[in-house]
Amino acid sequence: MLRINLLPIRQLKKRAKARNQIISFIALFICLLLILGTVGFIQTTKINSIQNSIAKLKKDKEIYAPILAEMKRLEKVKKDLENKINIIKALKRDSSITVHILDEVANKIDNKRMWLSSLKQKGHSLSLKGTALDNRTIAQFMDALKESPYISAVNLSNASLKSVSGRDLKSFSLACSITSPEKETKKTANQNK
Repeated sequence: MLRINLLPIRQLKKRAKARNQIISFIALFICLLLILGTVGFIQTTKINSIQNSIAKLKKDKEIYAPILAEMKRLEKVKKDLENKINIIKALKRDSSITVHILDEVANKIDNKRMWLSSLKQKGHSLSLKGTALDNRTIAQFMDALKESPYISAVNLSNASLKSVSGRDLKSFSLACSITSPEKETKKTANQNK
């Protein structure tokens, strides 16, 4: 007996294979959509979290803005006060040096042979003008000033003959540089602390 298979097996196999491929493709597509949806959800959650953090930080910034402004104002006031303190220290130091300079000049001058007519201090320079009996007296006065710890350089800027009460005297001008000795500077710094 002869059997004839009238069922299209090849076609059925092709259809089953095509159906399996379509089901596999749909399953992969659904898995891909699920993965993309999960990633999108995670990203959205992160974005919301970051936006909430930003909003919180902005609120904190608004809360601390007056405090920061006050700190900046206090820093400026502090800087101004430090500048004023430095100026006061410099004035104290300079006034102390001026007193020492006057003392040095008064101690070094020979009152019987020399007279000062002008003494000017400006910054670290000192200008002396006066009259002396002779050049030797001027030279001795200059040498005495050079020995002072407060005067670093003494230069004769002008010397001329001047007649006073019928006598020929020497008129002179000296230019000096002022310094403050190490001991004095340290002592003044320690007193200011």
